[in-house]
Amino acid sequence: MQDEVNSGEENTVDSAETPVEDTAAQAEKINAEIIEELLGDDQLTDAENLQEQVSNANDQVLRIQAEMQNMRRRAERDVENAHKFALDKFSAELLPVVDNLERALGTIDASDEAQQPVSKGLELTLKSFCDVLARFEIEAIDPAGQPFDADLHQAVSMVPNADLEPNTVMDVFQKGYTLNGRLVRPAMVVVSKAS
Repeated sequence: MQDEVNSGEENTVDSAETPVEDTAAQAEKINAEIIEELLGDDQLTDAENLQEQVSNANDQVLRIQAEMQNMRRRAERDVENAHKFALDKFSAELLPVVDNLERALGTIDASDEAQQPVSKGLELTLKSFCDVLARFEIEAIDPAGQPFDADLHQAVSMVPNADLEPNTVMDVFQKGYTLNGRLVRPAMVVVSKAS
């Protein structure tokens, strides 16, 4: 007798522990039976058509939501890139100034005492200019002695050299620059070739 009472309690516990999906499936089954009893065959097909239309509408809503989310992500990425690379053209126009300051420093005779103040002034100007470029993540590419990389370097000429491995940058005519990792100007280089 007590076993019968316990098994009855176990059944209520088991039914209370059924997953939500089972409950939802049972509710759908009961709803379908009630609809079938209440409606005739014609009305049932109309109800099925309406359910299919609702299902299609739900699918369209989900697709539109996914499309909107993709558009939002794309717009965020475009805005981020616009901020990152807004200085692209401006930095390309400033690079000749750096080149000219470096050339001017190269022409000054270090042994001439009269040119020392000019040399010091040019060095300080170049340093402050390069600091500003670095602050905006504009970095110089000075590849002397490195392997030639067509993505970052532009070969001006190739010179036979037995001391270096082929395709090694021997000399840099003009430094290259990147802005946030993207190439603004390639380095113009002389590359070694096998003799």
